[in-house]
Amino acid sequence: MANGPRILVIDDEPQIRKLLRMTLQAQNFKVTESSSGEDGVYQASIAYPDLILLDLGLPDITGMEVLHRIREWSLIPIIVLTVKDREEDKIAALDCGADDYVTKPFGMGELVARIRVAMRHVAKSGDELILQFGKLVIDFSQRLVELDGNRVKLTPTEYELLKILASNAGKVLTQRQLLEQVWGGHHPQSDSHYLRVYIGHLRKKLEEDSTRPKFIETELGIGYRFVAFIDI
Repeated sequence: MANGPRILVIDDEPQIRKLLRMTLQAQNFKVTESSSGEDGVYQASIAYPDLILLDLGLPDITGMEVLHRIREWSLIPIIVLTVKDREEDKIAALDCGADDYVTKPFGMGELVARIRVAMRHVAKSGDELILQFGKLVIDFSQRLVELDGNRVKLTPTEYELLKILASNAGKVLTQRQLLEQVWGGHHPQSDSHYLRVYIGHLRKKLEEDSTRPKFIETELGIGYRFVAFIDI
């Protein structure tokens, strides 16, 4: 029996649960399974999982309802598994508190990598004052950003945007989430062009080639993801 991190799989398809169980146990994860939404919420409260894999299409209540209920009391990392490939479905799940999403059918290698990224983010999300990603160093205590040993001059807005992205490294943040966290209620959600402009500014200052970014990835039509680990 695996004795590593605990994963709760909430999915009504037996074949999917079997595939996930076998693959994750081979990676030293301990797996708990649930085939319905109501039981999934219950298992989340008693099994103390380190991460949840949640299917959106469940037989009793929707995966979105499960996500909403768990988020009322827990910040457990949740990766949504969905056959729905519509941008609005992914955005809704992320805005409701999902940490990431994977569209079915998915590669197990990619899923395991996303699980490890989500769990690393939780482990690093305490009181760390300095984050390092390859040649990029962000010192929150001094509001200092260095790239390859050289200081990067950022405007206050650029810094706040980078801080939020880097603090959530590996996690997809929707345009709405970023607008609310950086600008608060000062701009309507439709003002996504503000975001594109500042993302462009950051890329010009941080990326060797801003047209092929390594730090800030675009999730087309959804938002942005700060790459959690970089080898450059």
